[in-house]
Amino acid sequence: MLVTGGAQGIGRATAARLAADGWRVAIADNDAEALTEARAAHGALLALHCDVSDEDAVARGVGDALAAFGRLDALVNNAGITGATGGPLDALTLAEWNRRIGTNLTGVFLMAKHCAPALRAAQGAIVNVASTRALQSEPHTEAYSAAKGGVVALTHALAMSLAPAVRVNCVSPGWIDVRAWRKRARRDATPLSAQDHAQHPVGRVGKPEDVAALVAWLLSDEAGFVTGQNFVIDGGMTRKMIYVE
Repeated sequence: MLVTGGAQGIGRATAARLAADGWRVAIADNDAEALTEARAAHGALLALHCDVSDEDAVARGVGDALAAFGRLDALVNNAGITGATGGPLDALTLAEWNRRIGTNLTGVFLMAKHCAPALRAAQGAIVNVASTRALQSEPHTEAYSAAKGGVVALTHALAMSLAPAVRVNCVSPGWIDVRAWRKRARRDATPLSAQDHAQHPVGRVGKPEDVAALVAWLLSDEAGFVTGQNFVIDGGMTRKMIYVE
């Protein structure tokens, strides 16, 4: 099993959950410091330094995972550059656009491409991590939203191309508080406000463990009749009408 972006945030929580469930887990990440910390905290993980937007790096990383495990039963495409670009559309550079598309969308394609033979052989599964930004937006998120929308569409395309051997699904998280799952240099223990939690119909902000549990189910035999789907996990926020009164 291979989890990209597995050294921090949702990816690290997912890798930890899957390892606890008995999977042999490799985490691929471009942050060497975070990889070292994750490997120290979760000793069963195989750490792979990998830029998912670089096809040669992806081929090496997948090869290393196969060499270590002998097979590959699942892929979780979680690696991504999050958030707004910090400025208006007319200030968005092509380089910044390409950087986000390369990691957030092209990386999913490259990982699926290079893992496909092993996943077919294992009758395995893929879970891609998109975002509710694929469905709704805030200002100055053009590159991120476009990439995550692409991940949702790529998911159902892969599900058809790899059927029936490989199931492919997607999860689209909303606000997930990943701060406790970051590397030490980026952690923030400041409590969220009561308003932060209360605005969600379920009454709280999401946790990485929430997403990890959904990913674990989608990779399990219990989800054997599920493919090509996008599962929104956002505490109900995308179903909530919000108007200023």
